Amino acid sequence: MIADLVSTILVGFAWAVFAYFIVVNGCQTALLVSASAAMRRHRQRTWEEDRVGLLGSAVTPTISALAPAYNEEANVAESVHALLMLQYPALEVVLINDGSSDSTLDVLIRTFELYPIHPIFRNQVQSQRIRGLYRSQVHPQLLVVDKENGGKADALNAGLNCATGELVCAIDADTLIEPDALLRIVRPFLTDENVVAAGGTIRVANGSTVANGRVIDARVPRGLLAGCQAVEYLRSFLFGRLGWNNLGGNLIISGAFGLFNRASVLDVGGYVHDTVGEDMELIADLRRRGQERGTASRVDFVPDPVAWTEVPESLRVLGRQRDRWHRGLTDVLRRHRRLLLNPRYRSLGLVVYPYYVVVELLGPVVEALGVIAVPLGLMLGAVDVTFALLFLAVAYGWGVLLNVAVMALEELSYRRYHRWSDLMLLLLWSVVEGIGYRQLTVYWRLTGLVRYARGSKDWGVMSRKGFGTPAPAQTLPNGN
Repeated sequence: MIADLVSTILVGFAWAVFAYFIVVNGCQTALLVSASAAMRRHRQRTWEEDRVGLLGSAVTPTISALAPAYNEEANVAESVHALLMLQYPALEVVLINDGSSDSTLDVLIRTFELYPIHPIFRNQVQSQRIRGLYRSQVHPQLLVVDKENGGKADALNAGLNCATGELVCAIDADTLIEPDALLRIVRPFLTDENVVAAGGTIRVANGSTVANGRVIDARVPRGLLAGCQAVEYLRSFLFGRLGWNNLGGNLIISGAFGLFNRASVLDVGGYVHDTVGEDMELIADLRRRGQERGTASRVDFVPDPVAWTEVPESLRVLGRQRDRWHRGLTDVLRRHRRLLLNPRYRSLGLVVYPYYVVVELLGPVVEALGVIAVPLGLMLGAVDVTFALLFLAVAYGWGVLLNVAVMALEELSYRRYHRWSDLMLLLLWSVVEGIGYRQLTVYWRLTGLVRYARGSKDWGVMSRKGFGTPAPAQTLPNGN
């Protein structure tokens, strides 16, 4: 009797997992089709566009690039030089020294000939006390904000208070932005007054040649872990986020590279301090409040502006990152749960938010339960062996097909990798990404759910080798 009941439950769950697989892959197919159409339209619109001529007029919006820095004495000068060389006619660089305990500020003062200025600014959003403002004698567009430590979100809020640009670009200290990226990412703000934020593509820099803050020779990572992440990033940006442009708009912009309407960000209170998902929280807040008030609320993804980042190459560091990402996602979805299936918010509440709950939030739970239930079902004879093997083959094959489709989209559009050897290596990582690596990310995301339930809000210890020279591991307090 009990065995029959268990068998019935396992069979029912197997069919539920199968149905979930159909729903998820149906959604991803819709995103891929939408992304292909959006890419084609974007390429047609920008093919002969004179970006420099268009932005050389008197109406060019000023962009303030906000770059938080914490204990970055080894790399801060190179990072600032790279920002100052960005191709944009009205650029202000705001470097926020978030209470560094090393010589970050001293390096900036010496390198850029900083002098103190009277700290006049409007304290519009909450941040830790600003100790001083400095302007560069050799680069007048460089403003350095020295403040007490408060974490990444707090540093960005301080930058928002001191910046003067109509638009603000949030940039991570370890992100390398291509020279014309700002010229490309600003386009939605010039063509649509309903846009409050835009995001660009993040690519993996591991294995590439970097000089003077620029990726001068893009290569596919040779290591398995970084290579799988390169595929993952391409899939996430080139069909995940691009596809949402036509299907209800984005709910995520990478914290490493995003452009925002400064007035809109200030209006919602800036970045939230008590979450590890401050970038997604800001986007959700902008979209929700915009629709509640009937004001601007559109968030666009622009595929051609590119920023390069170094991804973790150790399981321990990558696990901490994915754990943190999933805790951030969970927290944001909980905070904005009023959106769920609420027709007041139109596609945001009826399509976008449910997708993130069902596919992104609950995905690892369903996959983990499937990993447990299917073998049990096979052992008890409740699940047909042929059906189980066919299901696994289809699931794996469909994942590889999506990866290859994204590679084709990249190759037909921007072709950042110019060697056949790199394309073949990327194809290899596309094939092996679903074996082992995906299951690890499921485990890390589940860990994130458990830790969120326990109230964890820490960022943990992160380490990176750095671009060109190794950098020691650092503890990142409060999100630095």
